[in-house]
Amino acid sequence: MFDWISGFVDAVGAIGIAVLMFLENVFPPIPSELIMPLGGFNAAAGREHLLAVIVAGSIGSLAGALFWYWIGRQLGTQRLKRLAARHGRWLTILPDDLDRSNDWFIRHGGSAVLIGRLIPTVRTFISVPAGVARMPMASFLAYTTVGTVSWTTVLAMAGYLLQAQYGLVAGWLDPVSTAVVAGIVGVYVWRVATYGRRKRRKGLEP
Repeated sequence: MFDWISGFVDAVGAIGIAVLMFLENVFPPIPSELIMPLGGFNAAAGREHLLAVIVAGSIGSLAGALFWYWIGRQLGTQRLKRLAARHGRWLTILPDDLDRSNDWFIRHGGSAVLIGRLIPTVRTFISVPAGVARMPMASFLAYTTVGTVSWTTVLAMAGYLLQAQYGLVAGWLDPVSTAVVAGIVGVYVWRVATYGRRKRRKGLEP
């Protein structure tokens, strides 16, 4: 994947960075930890302007975030409740859980979106609950933009300063990404395993 990303960015430039960062948000296995440092390296080598790299990466990432926000808006709370009633075990949620999560997101959604955009893997999916909770578009964009621009700037600057050793950025962040994914999978498995117990506790199952 590294060689493909490198060749694509070298061939297309800043537009390629925007496209890849959009895809990274829609399809997480494409890692921003490689895309943006590579753009920073190209800027240090004089093939791109650093500001253009950061702007392109941020625009692509924001487009991906808006895609998932739109998915969340289209689903909505009522449709998710119907899905939860039918497939709650595999979604790991009860219909009542959605009301509580929406209330929580209304109170803390801004900070959740801002911080979530800085965490690998989480940054891809934090837009969905924002859309489901119908977080105002202006607020969502404001928090998402701050988090996104901060993330892309740090990665691009790391590649710019490290230059030929920009691949080290991915090496530093890979263990963090792996730990986050492992944690998410672990929580999911635990919630599937305890779904029946939680349902009985709420009196929804004999």
